Amino acid sequence: MADTDATHDKNPTRKRAFLLFGAALGVVALGWLGYQWAQGARYVETDDAYVNAEVAAVTPLTGGAVTDVRVSNTQAVHRGDVLVVIDPTDARLALASAEAGYASAVRHVKQILATGGALGATVGERAADIDRMRAQVSIAEADLARARIDLTRREALAADGGVSGEELSSARNGFAAAQGNLAAARAGLAQAQAARGAAHGQVTANDALVSGTSVDTNPDVLAAKAKLDQARIDLERTVVRAPVDGVVTQRNVQLGQRVSAGATLMTIVPVDQAYVDANFKESQLRGVKPGQPVELTADIYGGKVVYHGRVAGFSGGTGSALAVIPAQNATGNWIKVVQRLPVRIALDRQELARHPLRMGLSVDATIDTKGN
Repeated sequence: MADTDATHDKNPTRKRAFLLFGAALGVVALGWLGYQWAQGARYVETDDAYVNAEVAAVTPLTGGAVTDVRVSNTQAVHRGDVLVVIDPTDARLALASAEAGYASAVRHVKQILATGGALGATVGERAADIDRMRAQVSIAEADLARARIDLTRREALAADGGVSGEELSSARNGFAAAQGNLAAARAGLAQAQAARGAAHGQVTANDALVSGTSVDTNPDVLAAKAKLDQARIDLERTVVRAPVDGVVTQRNVQLGQRVSAGATLMTIVPVDQAYVDANFKESQLRGVKPGQPVELTADIYGGKVVYHGRVAGFSGGTGSALAVIPAQNATGNWIKVVQRLPVRIALDRQELARHPLRMGLSVDATIDTKGN
């Protein structure tokens, strides 16, 4: 009987213990589910993420034979470092020709300016010639008037026999000579006036070449200087330098190779400016906005290294929409597939310096949609 009572006493205690244990498990389960719900609503993550960078293609701006290649793949370079040297012979000859052309243009303009001064003096000389010829015309007119008077007087006296025929003939010859001298003087005046007009025209034409300019601002000199500057730039461009800091990759130029302007010689990856393209499902992006914090781990380092970044922006289209041959769902025979949109994530430069990344490496990204 005592054993039966003991058994009855233990059963309620055991039941209460099971009930308490079950309640505790329920509370823990509810707490875990609540935590997961809260965390699932706050954080979105993907392992479809890869390191990317704005690579710089190294292309020469002038053509020629390669005489020196100073870098190789995987080599780190800094902006301004010499990468490739192109044979500068042609560029140096072009520079010498441009220098000669510039010197010739300067000399030509100086000659035009000097000619302008000489032509101005010529105009003054022609004005003096006109004054002299006008004086000669006046003298010739006076001589003609005097010869006319003499001839008239002698013709009157010749009718009465007061002068000889020889004297009358001499007066007539003198009158004719005076007429000829006046005509010659007037022709000389006209010629002097024409010469002054021609001199004025030459001055005008010469001034048109240099009017309003100096030697340095003359159009011919400026054109020659532009060719000279271009020749100098072309010579400088025979030395190809690194446009950015980074790592050399895809080098495809060899010593002795003849390259043309615009040909890609190599690529430089600016690893210190790397970022991450994370491809999130469209259903994950409801609460994602630019500026939100992101935690990332790269497979190359594992979970021991955590990068901290920020959402920089969203791609303009999904991968399928921007594909070379985009999917066409207008036929009606299609299966809905959840699309992924690339999200650009900016990385911390100091963390990148401590743990460098390379393009194409796999990354896990988690965005805190409630973070600032």
